[in-house]
Amino acid sequence: MSITVSNITKLYGAQKALDDVSFSTTKGQIVGFLGPNGAGKSTMMKIITCYITPDAGNVKVCGLDIFENSIDVRRKIGYLPEHNPLYLDMYVREYLDFVCGIYKLDKKKQRVADMIEQTGLTLEQNKKIGALSKGYRQRVGLAQAMIHNPEVLILDEPTSGLDPNQLVEIRSLIKSLGKEKTVMLSTHIMQEVEAMCDKVIIINKGKIVADDKVETLGHYKKGSSAVVVEFDKKPNVNELKRIKGVERVEELNDNKYRLVTKGADDIRAEVFRYAVEKELAVLTLNKEEASVEDIFRELTK
Repeated sequence: MSITVSNITKLYGAQKALDDVSFSTTKGQIVGFLGPNGAGKSTMMKIITCYITPDAGNVKVCGLDIFENSIDVRRKIGYLPEHNPLYLDMYVREYLDFVCGIYKLDKKKQRVADMIEQTGLTLEQNKKIGALSKGYRQRVGLAQAMIHNPEVLILDEPTSGLDPNQLVEIRSLIKSLGKEKTVMLSTHIMQEVEAMCDKVIIINKGKIVADDKVETLGHYKKGSSAVVVEFDKKPNVNELKRIKGVERVEELNDNKYRLVTKGADDIRAEVFRYAVEKELAVLTLNKEEASVEDIFRELTK
């Protein structure tokens, strides 16, 4: 496991920011770490990166203990905090060269050039960081997080301030990095999670409320689900209501209907059987899948 979090608790006075939190991630996995404001996301990331210590529990990064091997853990991690701390009076290339020096990297010039190209900073590389837009400052933060080629990337709101074109580029970069590294990212943009992440961890009030792959996250959703079916001709609506598992029928247009079921029941086979029995052709039949946003709202409301 690249990151193993075991029974972490963190107190700020009488307030529990994290309450017995445990989870793990593996190499080659992009993990979305989600939660409402104040849920404990940034606190957990700061503990993993050795910026703060927990009051109870432990974390291992690439098999290294955060207490016994703090310096080695930091070498394994690239970290982009939520509030990106940059030296605004330094030039982009100068700053990245400075970061290379901190990590004592060889071939600094080549490494800086590679990061500038990867993060799309070529046209801005000779500007002072203070003169850059928020989106380009975010790219500089990503470049410094990746410059020492870490095994684990911790990214807190990595797409903050990016325009739609920049979002596509950075999303593509993060996905490519996720093939060979562990990437853990926090974001409030649920579409980014669905587009990039393999796994989702949701935290609420300091506790983990969901931990699953994106494609199987739907089982956390309670209440109703639905299928949308289109026939070649108009069916009898009262007969549709009698299909096993159907709680409610909504007419979308002349021959298209939304069949609402209780829970996560999949009634597509029942709908096909009904269509055959009534000599109706099924033109389309799709099960509505719960989105990450639906699950997030249900677990954190």
